[in-house]
Amino acid sequence: MTDSELRAQSFEIAWTVLQQSGDIGDPHSAAYFLLGKIDEMMRSGEKRRLLLSNSAIDAYRLRYEPLILAS
Repeated sequence: MTDSELRAQSFEIAWTVLQQSGDIGDPHSAAYFLLGKIDEMMRSGEKRRLLLSNSAIDAYRLRYEPLILAS
């Protein structure tokens, strides 16, 4: 599998999961964010499709989590 195929498949998995769960807000911003995370991990050597997609999903969901400050 080429890097571009790996990137596309990882993105498709992440997109489908987020779309089915109703977590995608602005599609353009979501796509940009997911591809950025996948690209970042691939540049560091990651080649496992499910790890790429699941990490991108987690990062996207955490991006919108409210920050809870410890008192």
